[in-house]
Amino acid sequence: MSYGFKKSSMHQQAYNVNLGDQHDLEGHPGGEASLVPGSPGQEAEGWPEIVEYQEEFSEDRAGEDSGKFEEHTIGRRPEGANALWKTLQQNNVMSCTESPLTPTVSKSVSFRINPRNFLLEVQVRAWPGWLLVCHEGWNPALGTWICRHLGHLRLSHHKGVNLTDIKVNSSQEFLQFLPGSGGRLEDMWQHRHSCALGWVVSLKCSECGVQHLTSRIIGGTSAVLGQWPWQVSMFKGPQYLCGGSLLSPSWVVTAAHCVYSLPHMSSLRIFVGIVNRGDIVPHTGAMVEKIILHPLFKIHKQRHDYDIALLKLQTPLNFSNTVQAVCLPEMQQNFPQGSKCWVSGWGSTTSYVEYGSNTLQNALVPLISPELCNSSCTYKGMITPRMLCAGYLDGHTDACQGDSGGPLVCLDRGIWRLVGVVSWGWNCAKPHRPGVYTRVAVFSDWIHHQIRGKGTAAVDEEGGHLLAPLT
Repeated sequence: MSYGFKKSSMHQQAYNVNLGDQHDLEGHPGGEASLVPGSPGQEAEGWPEIVEYQEEFSEDRAGEDSGKFEEHTIGRRPEGANALWKTLQQNNVMSCTESPLTPTVSKSVSFRINPRNFLLEVQVRAWPGWLLVCHEGWNPALGTWICRHLGHLRLSHHKGVNLTDIKVNSSQEFLQFLPGSGGRLEDMWQHRHSCALGWVVSLKCSECGVQHLTSRIIGGTSAVLGQWPWQVSMFKGPQYLCGGSLLSPSWVVTAAHCVYSLPHMSSLRIFVGIVNRGDIVPHTGAMVEKIILHPLFKIHKQRHDYDIALLKLQTPLNFSNTVQAVCLPEMQQNFPQGSKCWVSGWGSTTSYVEYGSNTLQNALVPLISPELCNSSCTYKGMITPRMLCAGYLDGHTDACQGDSGGPLVCLDRGIWRLVGVVSWGWNCAKPHRPGVYTRVAVFSDWIHHQIRGKGTAAVDEEGGHLLAPLT
């Protein structure tokens, strides 16, 4: 990545993008997922399983103009893939300055878990303040959904707590969940002055987004061990490939363009808990059992749209102070423009180089609004709702080749959340060419669906229905 200089990244052999060589999902037979490598339905021995889900969809594609833009880097992989890129047509010419922040619309229902006693607290728009939840009528499936709503992968523990065992104010108010009481989620919470059974709900979600490092982070330089404990380094044999982020002991999220061509690889390894690449012993990292590409990634002519993939490890990792999971964004959470976030990776520290950094680098980058990043002075309409931009318009800090797949994290009330995945950009740290990241919040449902299976939905916030219990 380039700190005041360029985005960190390693540069390896050239990676030539030939869209004609891609296998369109549209040409695959329907039904079950096809496995790659080998012939459809077959998995080559020793290779990770790559799952490309066949899904029915119809999406209008924007028209293309006949002109070509300057060279741009399709990915942030170390191969330094440069190609001429066509842009989407854009009707509006936007201003090259940020617009004032628009007021945030409050959610109809908000959740939080008290870190001191793990009591669930709910805020409903109709009643002020945070209210405790009565245990009567409680459904564990709702607890699982709430944990996912808060950016955690799973519910670790739930129980009822006797009010006589905790200290509550005499003015404390309560809510009771009644799933059959209305069509909207907020209508399912009924206000109570007391709980009939005298018990309230306590929840504990899977831990994530916690730094056990006590030293202060001062950015734009080398990271220290434990600073970004979810940072993943992906190797193909002795060759550095991409970065990634730990979501749980068994799951890694990265950019789809990092692993798209992996059917021909048998030596993919995942390394965690390191900051110096020299400490890595080839072929000793965690092995990958399955690679799940987003089903819409390959079919788009814009190769960097839907640029996200999940890797399931063969053996769960052991967490420690230097190996931890990062949290996903809360449901419907949007960090405002100007939010100070951090990007990390082993990529190039300057453009047009043949090597990357030996030590994990980190840099502070502010989020840029989609309107500005899509304006005529930046990416001219190429930024889709699945992308976000971060960096500086003067170009002094950025991610670069080799940082691909790595994390862009933002601190939210003491919790680090994975807001973006390093995806693409035009060169590195160039003026008016900020880094482009996969917008993780858009893919939260997809991530939960792949990790936990099809029985994941518990509450539809729009329809307010309590669905089948989650497993």
